[in-house]
Amino acid sequence: MSDTTGDTAIEAGAPDKPADRLTPMLFALAIFTSASLVFVVQPMVTKLVLPMLGGSPAVWNTAMVFFQTALLAGYAYAHVLQKVGSIRTQVAIHLGLLVLAGLFLPLRVNGWLGDPDPSAPVGWLLATLALSVGAPFAVLSATAPLLQAWYARVRAGYADGKNPYVLYAASNLGSFLALLSYPALIEPLATLSGQRWGWSGGYAAFMLMIVALALVVWRRRLDRTAEPARLAASPPMTLREKVVLVLLAAAPSSLMLGVTSHLSTDVASAPFLWVAPLALYLLTFVIAFQNRPWIPLTTTLPVQAAIGAVCVLTVAFRSSNWSMAFAIHLIAFFFAALMCHQLLAARRPAPDRLTEFYLLMSLGGVVGGAFTALVAPVIFNMVWEYPLVLVLVGLARPWGRGPLNATQTGILLAAAVVAASPVLLSLWLNSNDGARAAFYATSPFQMGQLAMIILLPAAICAFLLRDRALAFTAILLMITLSSQWIARGYDWSWSGRSFFGVMRVANSPDPRLGGDVHVLMHGTTLHGAQARDPRFDCVPTLYYAPATPIGQAAEMVERRGPARIGVVGQGSGAMATYRRAEDSMTFFEIDPMVDRLSRDPAWFTYISHCAAGPIDTVLGDARLTLAKQPAGSYDLLIIDAFSSDAVPTHLLTAEAIAGYLKLLKPDGVVVLHLSNRNLDITLPAVAAAQALGRPSLHQIYYEGDATPEMAEASTEALILSPTPEGLADFRADARWKQPLPTTVRPWTDDYVNLFGSLWRSMFPPAERPL
Repeated sequence: MSDTTGDTAIEAGAPDKPADRLTPMLFALAIFTSASLVFVVQPMVTKLVLPMLGGSPAVWNTAMVFFQTALLAGYAYAHVLQKVGSIRTQVAIHLGLLVLAGLFLPLRVNGWLGDPDPSAPVGWLLATLALSVGAPFAVLSATAPLLQAWYARVRAGYADGKNPYVLYAASNLGSFLALLSYPALIEPLATLSGQRWGWSGGYAAFMLMIVALALVVWRRRLDRTAEPARLAASPPMTLREKVVLVLLAAAPSSLMLGVTSHLSTDVASAPFLWVAPLALYLLTFVIAFQNRPWIPLTTTLPVQAAIGAVCVLTVAFRSSNWSMAFAIHLIAFFFAALMCHQLLAARRPAPDRLTEFYLLMSLGGVVGGAFTALVAPVIFNMVWEYPLVLVLVGLARPWGRGPLNATQTGILLAAAVVAASPVLLSLWLNSNDGARAAFYATSPFQMGQLAMIILLPAAICAFLLRDRALAFTAILLMITLSSQWIARGYDWSWSGRSFFGVMRVANSPDPRLGGDVHVLMHGTTLHGAQARDPRFDCVPTLYYAPATPIGQAAEMVERRGPARIGVVGQGSGAMATYRRAEDSMTFFEIDPMVDRLSRDPAWFTYISHCAAGPIDTVLGDARLTLAKQPAGSYDLLIIDAFSSDAVPTHLLTAEAIAGYLKLLKPDGVVVLHLSNRNLDITLPAVAAAQALGRPSLHQIYYEGDATPEMAEASTEALILSPTPEGLADFRADARWKQPLPTTVRPWTDDYVNLFGSLWRSMFPPAERPL
């Protein structure tokens, strides 16, 4: 008796109805659970490894490439396993591999490879993730396509068996909900230790679920019908079709990592920012693979064209309205990914080629992720990959038929003229030094407004040609090149890129500082500025000026006698100006490129010319390198580690602060630089100081209106000492205040709540205890 005949008999038999309802429910529950485990572990494990690489946003992107590659390995295994004819044998093999992979539990970061080399962190990170979570992740990721393939055979006689792809929507729904639960519930309520053990328990429960599913299927299905028959073979996919599937899957994957990096660079490398793009990415799969999509393709196409043109127009600019920029980028990413995935779903093959289809999709995910996270940082000296893919995704839109008509040609030419106008402006500026200086003295916000006015008509032209993919894409490319040029904000002299971000040096003339001023910027944050005029070149500027809390601390400590000073975060090396002949100073810096740049006299001379003696630099994450320093040996420690405005939170935990205090002499002090545009990181630091029972003082310094633009910067800092005597001199200074008790929970190595910091920054408490 064939499997189809058996299914028909079961369908007709009333006593068997409960079993027939139970089987689909068990398949859906198992797929939902495996998908939840697969995707909740990603931010969890990355958060575990993040402190070892300085909290860089690139850690998440690199980790995502690993997870996508492991997913590809899981899908390849599922595809190969389908060559085994018996479902009984397939289930037995899969259960065996689940048990073997369980030997890597409980979940933890494997330390076999030691500390990472900051000059080559990618290989270390990928290998560490493979050793730590590779096996259970790959085997779990294979579950969704395996169960769908089994379902298509077991339910071959039923209507739902003809479209097992619907279960893929259930899989991504589980992933989507799991990801949302991580920043909303898991991270704020559970410690990292609790999360690790909870996930390990979930893995064990899933194995029992697969055992139960196998027993139910064997008892209720296979005992009645013997082995389900293989599905009828459909025509093989052509090479062209396979390439199209890979590219349609690659674009959303690349955009997901691009928008994540774009957003997290200026806030923090934190799970709540990683999760949003990944959750939206999965939601597009849910919608695309529904029988009746919530958002049809006919709606997706015009919306994607409109928001895509707006996003390309604004991607080069840093808006002061962070929430608006966040919304624009996420909406543009969502509709671009949804369009690609709906086109992908429309090309899905017959069920017998299901695992091959998922394998190609997974390959596309790896290609897109690897391009953004691994290839682009090597071939581009700035973050060009995100706007580039935003533009190229327009090629997936309808191409239309025949040449452009007269109206369409006119629109294209008008867009070209508008988009080219900044190039004409640049030619004029290059021939007029006075106009050039005035232009680059304009604030980035004003330049952004100018770009909007100039280029908005071109974006409208792109929307009008949304049904002609080549013309639409060409206009977006012209807009991108023009907006990137206008939004530079400074006359960039040098740009470089490493795993830890993009560093740029600009020349920003300031007559009150003698003319040329070299500015070092990481992302959107100034890391230092130095006047090139010999009268001012050894005067520390911005956050390190003598009037700021950092400058005050350096001068106060040095009045006590010869000082040993440690500085976490090298920047342009401005702190080197405080190094006297009788002092010693060491920078602790994770990015080798920053050390090279700050020591190059062509750009900055604080270290090479202004310091009264040699300056040491220790490369590596500060928590790891400071732990090797002798206890009780420092008079002053300054913790000033930034990656753009992103905060390496592991440097502000109670354990980290306790470690700093151990390195100080009894009257030594540690200064935590807490200036941040988007996060309240002060209250967790105050809470940590109070939990440790250590004396602390707080200060917010506001730069003077009469000072040169690059001379000072508003600065917020917290200063601590192992003893009350260490802060005696500072208490006598009215600028330093005693922070009041706070109910905010201190950050620890086991607990960090960045979402709460973002919330307090957006909606400050009525009474801030400072």
